[in-house]
Amino acid sequence: MEQDEAAVSVNWLHQNLKNPEIKVLDASWYMPFENRDPFQEYKEEHIPGALYFDIDRISDLNSNLPHMLPSEKAFASAVTALGITNKDKIIVYDGKGMYSAPRVWWTFRIFGHDNIWVLDGGFPKWKSSGFEVQSSDASSDEVSKSNFATHVVQLHYKENLASPTTFKVEHRPHLIWTLEKIKQNIEDRTHQHIDARVRGRFDGTAPEPRQGVRSGHIPGSKCVPFPDMLDSEQLFLHQDEIQKRFEKEGISLENPIIISCATGVTACTVALGLHKLGKKEVPVYDGSWTEWECQPGAIIVTVDSATSS
Repeated sequence: MEQDEAAVSVNWLHQNLKNPEIKVLDASWYMPFENRDPFQEYKEEHIPGALYFDIDRISDLNSNLPHMLPSEKAFASAVTALGITNKDKIIVYDGKGMYSAPRVWWTFRIFGHDNIWVLDGGFPKWKSSGFEVQSSDASSDEVSKSNFATHVVQLHYKENLASPTTFKVEHRPHLIWTLEKIKQNIEDRTHQHIDARVRGRFDGTAPEPRQGVRSGHIPGSKCVPFPDMLDSEQLFLHQDEIQKRFEKEGISLENPIIISCATGVTACTVALGLHKLGKKEVPVYDGSWTEWECQPGAIIVTVDSATSS
């Protein structure tokens, strides 16, 4: 398992699934309009032994933005509740193949845990390979741990109660950017800004999936959609092909990069792609477009406004 790769194959996981040092997380998440319940789907079928990691509920519950990064204490409490230790090697996957799992990969790395890999192709690839799946009822150990993880986060934010922790956190704030840093970067241009949303939403010609959110992009950003990192099976492309995607948009791998998307999820797929190319310290703008767009007086660039100017 090479950390430079950042992803493992389903064949590798199948061969190593019973290794006690390996913990598997199902990080499936879907947009609200999809009307899917990822936790219910997890209970119906998942990789044997996998625990569910809820990015909506293991998050900053005081934020009015969706699934923002939790505090160090909240994260440590949740991971401890899941039974994960600092020595564990973590494999994370999702139900679409490569969608929300990289967000959890990025989250663990922010809190100092580098021994984490994303399952290339995710659960669809696991199932299409004919490997065993497992179901878990409400009383199972897996479901109990997953529920407890979200419970301790709620206690932390809503009742200011600290839960015992054994997982040690080493916060890396340079991997996360705030609204203030984005505003400063528009002036200073120290970092190339990549937007991982699809082209239509970036250009302002297609609607945002969240009601009331306008489409368009942050001034100075360039569009490298997260699906450009993947093939038709949701497997990562070869490094040479990934690099071509960035070069096509004029992104230099020699210079600093910041990534955003809609709410900080799919930007992490692009971050993982860059990680595979050797750029391991690329920050993500957590609030991303949803935070930027709702700011009073926010400058929103569209293909029409760019053409008219």
